[in-house]
Amino acid sequence: MHHHVVLREELKVTISNTNDQRESPRGERVADWVDGRLGLYTIAKANMRKIFPDHWSFMLGEVCLWSFVVLVLTGIYLTFFFHPSMNEVVYHGTYTPLNGVVMSEAFSSTLDISFDVRGGLLIRQMHHWAALLFVAGMFVHMMRHFFTGSFRKPREVNWLFGWTMLVLGMFEGFVGYSLPDDLLSGTGMRFLEGAILAVPIIGTYLVMFIFGGEFPGTEVISRFYSVHILLIPALFAALIVGHLILLVYHKHTQYPGAGKTDRNVVGMPFLPVYIAKTAGFFFLVSGTIAIISAIASVNPVWTYGPYRPDQVSTNAQPDWYMGFAEGLIRIMPGWEINVAGHTLALGVLIPLIVFPIVLLAIGVYPFVEGWVTGDKREHHILDRPRNRPVRTGFGVAWMSIYFILLAGGGNDVIANLFHLSISAFIWTVRIALFVVPVAAFLITKRVCLGLQRRDKDKVIHGKETGIIRRLPHGEYVEVHQALEPAERHVLTSHEQYQPIDSGPVEDANGVRRKLSRRERLRARLSRGYYGPSSQIAKPTREELEHHEKEIAQSIEH
Repeated sequence: MHHHVVLREELKVTISNTNDQRESPRGERVADWVDGRLGLYTIAKANMRKIFPDHWSFMLGEVCLWSFVVLVLTGIYLTFFFHPSMNEVVYHGTYTPLNGVVMSEAFSSTLDISFDVRGGLLIRQMHHWAALLFVAGMFVHMMRHFFTGSFRKPREVNWLFGWTMLVLGMFEGFVGYSLPDDLLSGTGMRFLEGAILAVPIIGTYLVMFIFGGEFPGTEVISRFYSVHILLIPALFAALIVGHLILLVYHKHTQYPGAGKTDRNVVGMPFLPVYIAKTAGFFFLVSGTIAIISAIASVNPVWTYGPYRPDQVSTNAQPDWYMGFAEGLIRIMPGWEINVAGHTLALGVLIPLIVFPIVLLAIGVYPFVEGWVTGDKREHHILDRPRNRPVRTGFGVAWMSIYFILLAGGGNDVIANLFHLSISAFIWTVRIALFVVPVAAFLITKRVCLGLQRRDKDKVIHGKETGIIRRLPHGEYVEVHQALEPAERHVLTSHEQYQPIDSGPVEDANGVRRKLSRRERLRARLSRGYYGPSSQIAKPTREELEHHEKEIAQSIEH
């Protein structure tokens, strides 16, 4: 009898489970099926509540991300209509001024996209504007990370990922705007050919390989096309995924403030707050790009015409991110020397060497500062730029070099616009290239030190209120308001490194110690970074107590 009761109960449970399965919604069953094979619920449960700090500067990375998404979407559309071929055809299309003109299939298809494909011109311009915004966003995003010191341990590798994407973005843009095979982009490719030819021994072979023969060759457009839509985007996708994985793994940095430490993150959860914000930000970025593309023309190739090696378009300028490379060439004297029977075009070779050095300087900086500091700890609280005067000065000096060379790359346009002598302008840029970065570094450092002194004074004396009070003995003083604890924390929570002490000059036996060049260099750089002339000491408790006594004595009098 008992046995039958057990069977009856098991049958009831089975029927109940069957009814529950039948009553489950189809979407829930699909989700359960997927989760049972991919484990998405476990991953989501661990990451959906990830905290993101709420500060506007963190949106700069999303500008880059969503600009890249716009680039991919518009690029896919353009591939349906673009013909990456240098075969010559006679154009017969909607743009009548070029009817009957011999041009490459690449340029002809670009005209078709612009005038015959529905929405083609808008998509073309969105693609170009998104590229400009993408590189600009990466530039500003990296400068934000540089000036706030977020590249410190454990984020050095992520810094290299971002730096690599910036460099790849510059070359991806150059390759992309070369594809239409118009007169402007052809002039840029002629510039590239001249730079490569300046490379000793292998320059000629590289040109033959890239262009498929003597310039302009017959293969460069198809090869650039493969690089533009396959190779570099694949690298970008891998770098972005790695960048985001490290971002989640290391957690977000945050600006100093009350309750913020190296062991927590204060902000909003990813779900539902941040995901709603980032989705809205995607539409904001893409919508802005679409509006700009609809009202502002960019790269109107039909006004330049097809590329011909015997012509150069007037006012030929590359996109802004490659302007400093052209500036190096334009301001360099046309020096040549002969070595072992070979002519070295130093007027091109030296800029070709300086170009990667300018980019490399910003890429390796985190490792240089880490070596000078000797700090092996993890850092998740960002620096205020004023509290790192030397680093901030280096960043401003680097930017001054970049923009001076950018002006040098447009010397003909600037000289013509302001009615200047082109020779005088070139010499101005040459001199500025050596003088302005030094001046920018020194001025920036002094400004940072001045801001540090103001912060120290504010902590000790409080904020100025603008209220003037007359004391009983006739003295007029301004009333200061003491800072709130949170404000005082922001102004005093930063760490001040001390210069590395290389030890006594002599050992215990009175013998002069021998320091390696590496040790001497590190000690010298450490004094330069963190010596008395490079930072203002934070207010001490004694200084605060002394000020409080002075206030009490004034009130008594």
